[in-house]
Amino acid sequence: MNNADVRELPPYLALLADAAVAKHIGRAVQTGQERPPQVALRRAAETLGAAHRWRTEPVRALVDEAMRRFEDRRTAADGWFAPRLHATLRMTRAEAAEGRLWNFIAMVVAPDYVAWRHRGSDKDGVPGAATAARFCGPHYTQAFSRLWWAAELFRDGADYRPTETACRVQDVLQTTMRLDVIDHRPTAQAILKVLDRRLSAGASRPGDLANALSAAVNAAGSTLVYDVLAPDLPADTDALQDWIDDAEDAAAAPWDRLPEGPQDGEVSRASIDALIPIFEQLLAEAPIRERSAGKKSVPGPRLPTGVSLGKPSDNL
Repeated sequence: MNNADVRELPPYLALLADAAVAKHIGRAVQTGQERPPQVALRRAAETLGAAHRWRTEPVRALVDEAMRRFEDRRTAADGWFAPRLHATLRMTRAEAAEGRLWNFIAMVVAPDYVAWRHRGSDKDGVPGAATAARFCGPHYTQAFSRLWWAAELFRDGADYRPTETACRVQDVLQTTMRLDVIDHRPTAQAILKVLDRRLSAGASRPGDLANALSAAVNAAGSTLVYDVLAPDLPADTDALQDWIDDAEDAAAAPWDRLPEGPQDGEVSRASIDALIPIFEQLLAEAPIRERSAGKKSVPGPRLPTGVSLGKPSDNL
């Protein structure tokens, strides 16, 4: 996006309905050959207000830097982008569950990023395209929502390092983020610990490991009560709100070191340690279950609604 395009950006984010996206998305947009019709989309959008945290420029700056840094390594951009997007867009889970916000970012603020990051390979002279769900889709698919939620679900309080681990394996974002049990913070951290051990040991096909572990943990969750085996203290909602309020005066997210998230409480080490051996065993047995079933067990999709500052709910 050139300087003229940047100046044409609206100063603040807004809400854009799914119907508006469906009306104005086509293959030329999905391949990055054309920008969506900005005037029509901005007219269709609903304002969010003029709070500092809703400014478009910081989001656009992250987009430009991600594309510059990872020009030849598109998937590697996720681990860099996710924590910085989360630290830039400071909001509650309820606010983040508003799909219209992500629609606006994808169609108005950075449609070029969506096409750059998610377009498929060119074939027979036909340019590859990003699927429509990358512009307007569920939280684990939409180009920007998936990154914000990855940071939210896998951060350890203010520490975004677990988010980087999650983004190293694309299947964590595509499969693990669908799990109901991932709202339980010790479960999320224990899954990452088990996967990180395998990655550090040079395990091959990490995506298969992530899928097998996710399916096993999700299935076992029907008989094992993880929040009883590994209690998790409620997040400090006052600290989270303070972090959100601080957005008015906060500096931009740093590019060469991780930002700090909200100081709303770290996950209990004892609870994580209680789950790791259980998950290790589940992973060791997962291939046997998959072979006997003749197919992989893939968890169904779930959209986090964020009706509170605690865990996302499935009620909406």
